[in-house]
Amino acid sequence: MYKRILVPVDGSPTSQLGLQHAVGPAKPLGARLRLLNVVDELSVMPAVDAYPVVDLTAMIAALKEGGQKVLDEAAGIAARAGVEVEEALMETHGHHVSDVVVREAKEWGADVICMGTHGRRGVSKLLLGSDAERVLHEATTPVLLVRATGPAAIPAR
Repeated sequence: MYKRILVPVDGSPTSQLGLQHAVGPAKPLGARLRLLNVVDELSVMPAVDAYPVVDLTAMIAALKEGGQKVLDEAAGIAARAGVEVEEALMETHGHHVSDVVVREAKEWGADVICMGTHGRRGVSKLLLGSDAERVLHEATTPVLLVRATGPAAIPAR
């Protein structure tokens, strides 16, 4: 059924849930995981506007370094479970994270995208948006959303 599972990871408890739900069935299915971390350049723009002397290149380099660490930790979890895994670190280049996830799923030939979601509603969803919701609406690949539960699992961005 599923042989290629794309798992976006950002190190949050919610993305860890998505990873767990992908690793579980991957081994018995003989599936391969592609772990994806997207460096969101748009997330540093408010800081740059507020502090014009900020070195954008250094900030993006720090985000890449953190993203690689997240990928390596997630790959270790999958490898310890006996699941074949590969890593991809990508940048948004002015797009939403969801655009990168959807494009990567299509280009890699993913059978399913498995990702965590904060399950935000109301004003917080309106203000913060939802990458998971965008992926759900834009992807032609099936999407498995794993919803966080409890206030501790719903960190603010």
